[in-house]
Amino acid sequence: MSGGKDIKKALDEIVDREYTFMHICGTHEAAIAKSGLRSVLPKGLKIVMGPGCPVCITPQGEIDAALELAGKDCIIATYGDLMRVPGTKGTLDSCGGDVRVVQGVHKAVDIAKETEKEVVFISVGFETTAPTVAATLLTNPPDNFSILCSHRFVPPAMKFLLEQGEASLDGFMLPGHVCVVSGYEMYEKFAVPQVVAGFEPDDILLGLYMLVKQVKEGRAEVENAYPRAVSKEGNKKAMEMLYQVFEPCDVEWRGFPVIPKSGLRLKPEFKKYDALDKFGVTIKHVEKNSACICDKVLRGIADPTDCKLFGKACTPQNPVGPCMVSHEGACRIWALYNQKKY
Repeated sequence: MSGGKDIKKALDEIVDREYTFMHICGTHEAAIAKSGLRSVLPKGLKIVMGPGCPVCITPQGEIDAALELAGKDCIIATYGDLMRVPGTKGTLDSCGGDVRVVQGVHKAVDIAKETEKEVVFISVGFETTAPTVAATLLTNPPDNFSILCSHRFVPPAMKFLLEQGEASLDGFMLPGHVCVVSGYEMYEKFAVPQVVAGFEPDDILLGLYMLVKQVKEGRAEVENAYPRAVSKEGNKKAMEMLYQVFEPCDVEWRGFPVIPKSGLRLKPEFKKYDALDKFGVTIKHVEKNSACICDKVLRGIADPTDCKLFGKACTPQNPVGPCMVSHEGACRIWALYNQKKY
């Protein structure tokens, strides 16, 4: 197929019933909404967003831990998306502490080199960002540097979603950015149609076509529609560094319970960089107590516009939930591009 029109025509011809596929990437959601892709999909074909925003799935207890660290006279270095995610007692943006936005862990280390104060980097992200943090810790940063580790792995969350069956999914569009680093071999254990897709509208249409084709043919495998960037083995060196510094652990996701082996923690030989250990801070589970439905949006069982707060009490200027804060959050994306249900 030579282009978007050809792919769309083929997709129109092949869709013969209702299909629901989930993507697990905020950049996919932004591309879909910005291009108006949902408005041109065949009737019955639905693509929903899952837990593909690392800021959104960071539970409130970890935000509270970051706020507690800010109260201990630490310099907090963080990505801009985390600044306004609500904790139990406010946000990093409003806490009154020394909180600085950085573009990456290396910038946080630069701050630590220029001060005697303790510097804590709030280290969030999937397989895409964890290797950069691992590489930095392998360079022996200053003793006044540490991290609050909030990294997650994508496959265990997929396993949970499949076992729960809430969203009645026919398959997954795999995250292109994550697969650039991790490859896609680890996804082959799931007996469900999966396609790695890129981020142009044509890439996404092709991914959907390949997913529908798998379902119709009774296949359940991983196919790569993004070969210009993704290989089966991924970036082996990056993953080797990740496992040199981190090990899997059980961890809670926002909107999910504790998912086994879905998080990362520092190995014992790197514990001196663990801010929780260093400052005696613990992460506590926080019960949901608002009308926000970010938890359901992250599980693919609700759209942002299903929320009573969307566009009213909750806006990008005054966010109530994390999905309205992050640039990769479904609610913010839908608000930005005036996305509606189709």
